[in-house]
Amino acid sequence: MDKKIKFTLAILKALPNAKEGSRDYYYDKKTPGFGIMVFPSGTKTFFLYKRVNGKPDKMKLGRFPEITPELARQRAYKDIADINKGINPNKKKKELRDEATFSELFQRYFDEHAKIRKRSWISDLGSYNRYLKVMDNKKISTISRSDIEKLHNSIKNKAGLYAANRSLSLLKIMFNKAAHWGFNGSNPAINIKKFPEVARDRALQPDEIGRFFEALNSETDLIFKGYFYISLLTGARRSNVLSMRWEDITFGETPEWRIPSTKNGEMHIVALVPQVIEILSELKKAYSSEFVFPSKTSKSGHLEEPKKAWKRILDKAGIKDLRIHDLRRTLASWQVRTGASSFIIGKTLGHKNQQATAIYARVSKDVARNSMEDAVNAMLSHTKVSTKTE
Repeated sequence: MDKKIKFTLAILKALPNAKEGSRDYYYDKKTPGFGIMVFPSGTKTFFLYKRVNGKPDKMKLGRFPEITPELARQRAYKDIADINKGINPNKKKKELRDEATFSELFQRYFDEHAKIRKRSWISDLGSYNRYLKVMDNKKISTISRSDIEKLHNSIKNKAGLYAANRSLSLLKIMFNKAAHWGFNGSNPAINIKKFPEVARDRALQPDEIGRFFEALNSETDLIFKGYFYISLLTGARRSNVLSMRWEDITFGETPEWRIPSTKNGEMHIVALVPQVIEILSELKKAYSSEFVFPSKTSKSGHLEEPKKAWKRILDKAGIKDLRIHDLRRTLASWQVRTGASSFIIGKTLGHKNQQATAIYARVSKDVARNSMEDAVNAMLSHTKVSTKTE
């Protein structure tokens, strides 16, 4: 039975079930081709019946009352617009069903790009797990600029503007890679501005350092305790410390840690002060792994996310607004307090310096070690606790 009616909530709700073995078709008086099918079970499905490329075709628009007549009509208009452009809506919807979800895009980006080409892949994985998984089940073509802007603001409110900006950068790269892999849609993250960032100068102060060491020594997990100690006493970047390997550490008269590749793309040698050697010795006795900070649950095999332990330690110490990266800045600030030059501090932290000659770099190695020892001793002078991890 085909019948033209006015599509309102009340009229559609009152439509009777079709007879067994058949279905009834009702068409909207307002929009040609826009109709609703009624089945014997009482199921009611909106559709659009039009000729597509010269052949009659039926496009399903959704079930009533899960969607309203107004929303179904909007979908019908969108399909009509596609048909007028020569696009088959059913084919388009099938391509969308077959298209990658956001989680599938991230996995490909991670496996084929980040893990292979980026030294900061751990940071990308952390941003995804903490802030972006909310979009996992979305088809990538359905993610709009508005979606990204809302997420960007949400992350800022939840975790701060730095985390929001890092996540936005990751999204831009991911959608650029999607285009490279054949995705025809536009990049929804493009032209969205980052939040203005202020250069951060936070570091542990003299009135905080003692409380920090006391809280750190009360931490019962040796992995986390050792990780935070070594982050502070070497000034190395978070990603490098997390993936620290025993094979890169040289013990002996002048113990060193050879970082194969840093953020600036170069190898960096870190002098290991006696307190770090003490910590490493304890960790080596406690764990058997290629990594200094092993993990049985992470894909990488090493520690990846120490934020819960970090919060626990800061709460015990009564310290606020301190980030893990601020430990790197803390070592540098205490080097300044003990008279180190900017060149020596840069050498300690692995900052790139194209002006340095090879002979000056060799001379500065011992100077950097002495500066680190002075800074560490100055920090430890504010507490009587030992650096031992047990």
